[in-house]
Amino acid sequence: MSLLERLSFNQITADPWSLEQVVHNCSRSGIPYIAVWRHKLDGDAAKASAMIRSEGLRVSSLCRGGWFSAPTAKERRERIEDNRVAIEEAAVLGAPVLVIVSGPANGQTLDDARATVLDGLLELLPDAEKSGIILGIEPLHPMYAAERSVVVTLKQANELAERIGSPAAGVVIDAFHVWWDPEVMRQIERASGRVAGFHVSDWPVPLPGTLMGRAMMGHGVIELRRLREAVDATGYNGPIEVEIFNDEVWRTANEGLLEQIKRRFLEHVA
Repeated sequence: MSLLERLSFNQITADPWSLEQVVHNCSRSGIPYIAVWRHKLDGDAAKASAMIRSEGLRVSSLCRGGWFSAPTAKERRERIEDNRVAIEEAAVLGAPVLVIVSGPANGQTLDDARATVLDGLLELLPDAEKSGIILGIEPLHPMYAAERSVVVTLKQANELAERIGSPAAGVVIDAFHVWWDPEVMRQIERASGRVAGFHVSDWPVPLPGTLMGRAMMGHGVIELRRLREAVDATGYNGPIEVEIFNDEVWRTANEGLLEQIKRRFLEHVA
């Protein structure tokens, strides 16, 4: 299998595009997978699934679940119920993975928030197992700890997946979030059999922004090919998502973007 057969376009890379535009453009460009974001579904996963299938595409993942911690028990319960809806949506879309972004502490201590993440995943596990969906725990870079994720290393994600101990719990490895970690190669190896997804972009210098600063592959310092080879060595041969949060990419997105992604993917990931 060539790596282009594993290429997935994460639709946040062109967030101004509708889901219909993403599907049409990927189909025309020969990109076999898309990664869907829930805010693009308009509450109708069945309609989205039919459109995606009609263009011959497959869904690599649904983003996102998680965000477990909340100031009150009632709000935490609402988060769990929303995650259950997300699992159902993933099943309808044929997405094998629901990407889990754990969320910030939201008034809890870090220790309590991390315990809440484990509790939430365990509560969702029967739903995921029944639906055949993997809860893909994605650690974010530590700079996001205060506002987006209390799970900030691949080691933490591995520990969570190991404690859950189910095929329905895995890890998602995003190069942007883990490249800096001195333990990353050891932790990728540790994740063997549990890798549920691999995401690529690049880290430019200087970084223009914490959220919207990701760059096209090859425009930064991440050793993307080395990370990809390490992930492949775990036995993972699934989709590789290009996920780029970048204002300039969003502003100028056109069909040429997909050809650029394919070229950069082959040059710097393959």
